Amino acid sequence: MSSGNEKIYQTVASSGAGNLTLGIIVLVTGLTTGILLIINGARLLKQKGQITF
Repeated sequence: MSSGNEKIYQTVASSGAGNLTLGIIVLVTGLTTGILLIINGARLLKQKGQITF
């Protein structure tokens, strides 16, 4: 019976580690995207006077 419990424990542990890794990747991607959007928005505002329609 303990063999089954060990398999469950290993499955849960690896699942938790995978979720943590995925969460960190999503967090870093989100921060990078947000920073790039802020930089591009600031550039557009800086050059706002040069845009003609």
